[in-house]
Amino acid sequence: MKALVYNGKGKFALEDKPVPQIQEPTDAVVKVLYTTICGTDLHIVKGDVATCTPGRILGHEGVGIVQEPGSAVSRFKKGDHVLINCISSCATCDYCRRGMYSHCEKGGWILGNTINGTQAEYVRIPVADSSLHPVPQGVDEKTLVMFSDILATGFECGVQNGKVQPGSTVAIVGAGPVGLAALMTSKLYSPSLVIMVDQDPNRLKVAQKFGAEYVVNSAEVSAEEEVMKITNNVGCDAVIEAVGVPATLELAQDLVAPGGTIANVGVHGTSCCLKMEKLWDRNMSITTRLVDTTTTPMLLKLFAAGRLNPKDFITHEFNFKDMEKAYTTFQAAAQHQALKMLISM
Repeated sequence: MKALVYNGKGKFALEDKPVPQIQEPTDAVVKVLYTTICGTDLHIVKGDVATCTPGRILGHEGVGIVQEPGSAVSRFKKGDHVLINCISSCATCDYCRRGMYSHCEKGGWILGNTINGTQAEYVRIPVADSSLHPVPQGVDEKTLVMFSDILATGFECGVQNGKVQPGSTVAIVGAGPVGLAALMTSKLYSPSLVIMVDQDPNRLKVAQKFGAEYVVNSAEVSAEEEVMKITNNVGCDAVIEAVGVPATLELAQDLVAPGGTIANVGVHGTSCCLKMEKLWDRNMSITTRLVDTTTTPMLLKLFAAGRLNPKDFITHEFNFKDMEKAYTTFQAAAQHQALKMLISM
């Protein structure tokens, strides 16, 4: 089969690999129909994720068809259409029972990280009964790919960890797919205003389309001054950092209101400055989280009911044979006005 392989810092290529086989009775082999590229994949290619070693097939998002269920798989049969969870979970270990699927003793974020992932014609899914979701009847399977990761990540790591409540003021630093997902799902809690901060004019236009009351181009103006002007020099109750570089986490610290919360979502590969001289007396919190996907079933219900529609996240479509071109396009997202790449097999 063909697969997109990480070959070390800055290197990736479409290569021939063996079709995966069942290794445990709880596994399932899934034929991939659609996949996509995550910002985390770009962090891997940059060398930011030490757990992902050269030779790994990348990808942790996708929709497919069960090709072969293991003998202990009870929820799915051959031919079932499924959504692949970015997080694999056994649902029985201590971490899973606490709702921390991301730290599952048999799973967590392993696809495209410590085991081969979804940017391939076939993928092996461990603990398949609790790591796959049946496709809701009548939904667009292309759009459904957005529910593998970004919707749950924006919601859980950003909105829930940021303690967004009715009437909250929210600043989101980073209008990439996850930041926009946080914007979309924050509306479920009726914040009084959402401010989107980014340096890409096109992404800020998309943020306005998704319902941001204010957008701030931090390449043109001081984001701190603009946010303080909008909030009467108070700052925001929830600040969601959705980039993953030191400058944006430091900016988030400048935007938070007394009693507020900074929710870090970005994948950080280097140390960041903590401005304790500014924060020590502000009664604020900083949260970190790897998505657990505990809310994915709820988000899927909202999608099936027409309450969430992330179709506009998809800006580019590629055939899998053009996977390398999809990566270079996504790496130059601002130039190509790219959000999410939909890859069809």
